[in-house]
Amino acid sequence: MKNKILKKILGILNYKLVDKNYFKNNRTISQKSFLTIDTIIDIVFKKEIRHLIQIGANDGVRFDVLNNHIKDNKTKSILIEPIKKNFEELKNNYKNCDFVHFENIAISVNSEINFLYKVNEKFLNLYDNHVPGITSFNKNHLIKHGVKKKHISKEKVSSTSIGEILKKYNLEDLDLLFIDAEGYDGKIVLDFLKLNFVKPIIIFEYIHIDNNLFIEVVEKLVSSQYKFFSINENLICFPKSSFLSI
Repeated sequence: MKNKILKKILGILNYKLVDKNYFKNNRTISQKSFLTIDTIIDIVFKKEIRHLIQIGANDGVRFDVLNNHIKDNKTKSILIEPIKKNFEELKNNYKNCDFVHFENIAISVNSEINFLYKVNEKFLNLYDNHVPGITSFNKNHLIKHGVKKKHISKEKVSSTSIGEILKKYNLEDLDLLFIDAEGYDGKIVLDFLKLNFVKPIIIFEYIHIDNNLFIEVVEKLVSSQYKFFSINENLICFPKSSFLSI
């Protein structure tokens, strides 16, 4: 009876209850499936990946699926990380890699981001290893990952657009665009697709994107002749011609 009343109230508010088993089962599939983000990256690098951009590169090691491939293949890469501490670690983890360029900057639309929330460094020891990689323009994004409000600090950052990065490096070709922007991914993907630039493989984290924005992103991917599927928290997007040749 209580559940029925709750469902009715949520329905009025345009919300709905989702069976918790859905999330648990989905997590189990993600953990046990033979097809993971790592295997997809292995497949992607079997093709010729000559140029890539990674947005949200963090320190280049923590939960990073590109590091070994970039080094082994000497892939010309632009690695972008806005948080200063992570950025310094990123450069150190790719030292002596002269085929890698670094940008200590946030990627945004119309330079609308000038600060990011993060876990204050003096509290990092209280959290799991993945937490240092969580930074966002939205404080609530950290809170829903279990970070206490009093442990959150704000860091001022510079920002630019993906289009400006392409211009700066005079890129005429791009094979892979990899994005982990903690909820801002959708805006970056849309901004990139509107440039009508070359069509690289695009991989981005989609689960934190607002639903209305995500629908817009999906529609733009379809109209841009992309095929896509999801693995874990990521949407893997191949240009139609490239998808057929996998």
